[in-house]
Amino acid sequence: MSEPTKRRMLDARDYTVGWICANSADHVAAQEFLDEEHGRPEWRFPNDTNWYYLGAIGRHNIVLAVLPMGEYGTASAAGVAVNMLRSFPKITIGLMVGIGGGAPLPPMRDIRLGDVVVGYPKNGSSGVFQYDLGKRIQEKSFQHTRSLRQPPQELLIALGKLKAQHEREGNRISEAVDEVLTKNPRLRRKYGRPPPKSDMLFKSNFVHHGGACLSSCGHDSSKIVQREPRIPGVDDDPAVHYGIIGSGNTLMKDALMRDLHATENNVLCFETEAAGLMNLFPCLVIRGICNYSDSHKSDEWHGFAAMSAAAYTKELLRSLVPEMARPERKMRPT
Repeated sequence: MSEPTKRRMLDARDYTVGWICANSADHVAAQEFLDEEHGRPEWRFPNDTNWYYLGAIGRHNIVLAVLPMGEYGTASAAGVAVNMLRSFPKITIGLMVGIGGGAPLPPMRDIRLGDVVVGYPKNGSSGVFQYDLGKRIQEKSFQHTRSLRQPPQELLIALGKLKAQHEREGNRISEAVDEVLTKNPRLRRKYGRPPPKSDMLFKSNFVHHGGACLSSCGHDSSKIVQREPRIPGVDDDPAVHYGIIGSGNTLMKDALMRDLHATENNVLCFETEAAGLMNLFPCLVIRGICNYSDSHKSDEWHGFAAMSAAAYTKELLRSLVPEMARPERKMRPT
């Protein structure tokens, strides 16, 4: 992977891809995968407080934006999207890229730390399930009461193309991340892949004791779900999973509730922004898995998970023909 080219920024109307990040790690990863860096814009819509960074991947001109530090949730994400669409009125492709918590059901659903989950519409859904807005009726499964728009058709077409390519040839996520870290070695400590022993999936009824998880919880093998190692050359590692992403305003840190949504609603991972975007900024949601949505929270995998998600996103954009990002189908802020 070559160094990003420095280039003078274009007019606001030349940018057609909006890429929203939830935190600084996601934002750093996104910048590292740009082919060209255009820098920060000299103009913004009045009262737009977003922090932008501009660049390009292939022939796509991209606007990167990040949520305010310390903020998360659907309302904050919606505010960033509205301002972005005002300042860059020709955006037609939306992306929400960053980290999320996995919802594995091994061995059937073998989601591991560092893997990527892509929100993919199934059974009439948008690919995003708002898990904190709906109703639960006795002896019935959770019923959500708000429908969300699907990602743009252009992205779904590119998604299908890339999925088929990966099935035949495997993905290049690990190699792409390593190329970025070789180019910028100062990032390796935070964004490099942690040792395999730190990827522990605890049984759902085992709650974190406190302190560092590896030392306080990791010594009791009876509490850990045993999983077969992935086979090099046969299994993708990291792997990419396609399906439903759970989104809400509360962080999912409950393994039993995680398993309930995974079973009843086919949720593959959880995050806290996408539900606020889909109806005003229909986008594809891409998440690198940094934890298992349980009480055993650790920040060790955040950097690599952010890199994995950004690496997949770059590969997706390169499979998306620029002409498909039609300016006549631009999004409109509400």
